[in-house]
Amino acid sequence: MSWTELIRTVPDFPRPGVEFRDITPLLADASGLCEAIEAMAAPWRDAGVEAVAGIESLGFILGAALALSLGAGFVPIRKPGKLPGPTLQEAYALEYGSDRLEIHADALAAGRRVLLVDDVLATGGTLLAAARLVERQGAVLAGAAVLAELRALHGRARWRFAAPLRAVLAY
Repeated sequence: MSWTELIRTVPDFPRPGVEFRDITPLLADASGLCEAIEAMAAPWRDAGVEAVAGIESLGFILGAALALSLGAGFVPIRKPGKLPGPTLQEAYALEYGSDRLEIHADALAAGRRVLLVDDVLATGGTLLAAARLVERQGAVLAGAAVLAELRALHGRARWRFAAPLRAVLAY
């Protein structure tokens, strides 16, 4: 079985009409996870990535593995109230609501090359908020990597950064 077949579609989650792409079966399969991480890492091997910023929560899992694969550090971007210390915040809209993201105010040094990582690109709000947090710290956005892109939600059209946005899979 290909690693891509380990991603299952869950209809009507978290609300009616949404087709949720569940990567937990992929995460549970050691060889599938390894292949997925390699597919995500390949385009960034020569990009000079110094830090990977993973977006809560599945972006933590993929991002930490990707950071190890690229020989980079890992920085968490979290939901509000989860980081102990001064933070920067950024609001964003989801396809089914709104929320905020936070990063430690001293997480990234100016000029540090950062790769954003999340599991899915949907409407693009989460990724945009995370990119703004990276920029607000003076770091350089090397790009963004997602495992899957949901094309019907047009999130890529909202990506306003010169840095590349790469998805391994598209639905």
